Amino acid sequence: MLLPTFDNLMNPLLQALRMLGGSGSVEEIYFKTIEIADIAEEVLAQLHNPGKRSQNEVAYRLGWARTYLRKYGVLENSSRGVWSLTEKAKNLESIDPAEVVRFVRAMDRPVSSKKQASDDVAPELIEEGWKDKLSFVLTQKLDPAGFERLIQRVLRESGFVQVEVTGRTGDGGIDGKGIARIHGFMSFHVLFQCKRYKGSVGASEIRDFRGAMVGRSDKGLFITTGSFTSSAVKEATRDGAPPIDLVDGDELAEKLKELALGVTTEQVEHVSVDTAWFERLIQ
Repeated sequence: MLLPTFDNLMNPLLQALRMLGGSGSVEEIYFKTIEIADIAEEVLAQLHNPGKRSQNEVAYRLGWARTYLRKYGVLENSSRGVWSLTEKAKNLESIDPAEVVRFVRAMDRPVSSKKQASDDVAPELIEEGWKDKLSFVLTQKLDPAGFERLIQRVLRESGFVQVEVTGRTGDGGIDGKGIARIHGFMSFHVLFQCKRYKGSVGASEIRDFRGAMVGRSDKGLFITTGSFTSSAVKEATRDGAPPIDLVDGDELAEKLKELALGVTTEQVEHVSVDTAWFERLIQ
């Protein structure tokens, strides 16, 4: 039941990407890797920093594994957060993790400490600062009613109509309802539940939510500031059961950033002088 080191996750990660068709989102890679590595739920429940945001330690170490494999030349990632195998990777059945670590550390050694601090960390790890602060605000500053109103606003900004917060006790954990419009032609009645968690939501909570949904909506939406266990994800997409979409703390943070709801992005202005332009004025 020991936590796998980041380098021991490298080959399962590469295998996961091959099984995903050569590319995948961070979430897809995470769930496929832990399936391949057969990591127990109690190991996945261990948080990287229990006092802050609720990313688990395995996800954190997978972030480092992706960073090292990218620098080694077997992975590449797009601005949309999709990771894919490079041509180099397609010719390798497996890699030697120790060789990858030696290569990357030797490559970074001559770099100044300031530059290395920014270059050596994967983008999703660099962003932990603002997400940690946001998680603190959502879980410690907002009360349950305020968090429900925030989710109501998020859904409205995302195209939902007739969004109501019910929040009634004894309502099976259902916090509200709304109608999702698809391209102006189709609509789905959605019930949602929102939880301010630091830890992980398990399968039992998904089952309870689904039980409260029966006969009342087309789909369910479960939003948490925490994360979901792999068994919760499987339960949410179980064949023959009403589907439930899951939004974890990272996805909620990105959505708030996208919608500029309490999260703003500042663009740094870079000014340069075109010497050649001025030289053309010289007679």
